[in-house]
Amino acid sequence: MCYQTRQIRTVKDLELRFSVGLVNEDYRPVFDKPAYHLNGFAHPNMLVIPQDKSDALAPGVWGIVPDNKQPDEVKDYYKESVRYGSGLNAQSEKLFNHFIYRNVALTQRCLIPVSGFFEPHHHLKKSYPYYIHRQDDDTMAMAGIYTVIGTYLTFAILTREASPILAEIHNKRKREPVLLPQSVEKDWLLPDLSQNDVMELVNTPYNYDSLETYTVSKDVHNARVDSNRPDIVDRVDYPELQKLF
Repeated sequence: MCYQTRQIRTVKDLELRFSVGLVNEDYRPVFDKPAYHLNGFAHPNMLVIPQDKSDALAPGVWGIVPDNKQPDEVKDYYKESVRYGSGLNAQSEKLFNHFIYRNVALTQRCLIPVSGFFEPHHHLKKSYPYYIHRQDDDTMAMAGIYTVIGTYLTFAILTREASPILAEIHNKRKREPVLLPQSVEKDWLLPDLSQNDVMELVNTPYNYDSLETYTVSKDVHNARVDSNRPDIVDRVDYPELQKLF
């Protein structure tokens, strides 16, 4: 699963990378601040590119909410749904039969720009955080879906069965976020895709050789410390893992 991400690019960087514009200039100072570590369970605001406005970067709340909810019900929904992952991820295999996903799978897909993401590796009942990003530090686009609740856009990151390299890292759940190759990013936002088209894009292979993965501080998993800091992605070697990778 993907519950923790990083997005350190400026709004201008993202505008140039995806050929889009910020939906409202008032948001620029807010999103120009680097987010070194975003914990999904805090339901942070992140910039996304929504299907119904595919030329724009728009703020979204991480954690999809059923579209029959009212804005004043969102916080209570998050409290209730924490045992189901708080709507942070959506299994792509359920995209067309889940009671939330099926209503938006064809009409409300989005791109979620990230600089990287974190996944847990389990060894002898202990968890070790890995950071995954592109070796060239280019921004990655995760595939997502969203709902609109009043003035709020709420979204989830799609996941799929992990590739061999990420299955070794995320060795308990063996899932990974759907990373879209740059060549098909814009296709994800096309309005007239069929169910088969959508699933074909979900299953488009990513160039995993372009990624770098390594272990980082366990502060990533510690809610009692401030992990939103530049050094959170500094490499930390754990001797007990050296024989594994």
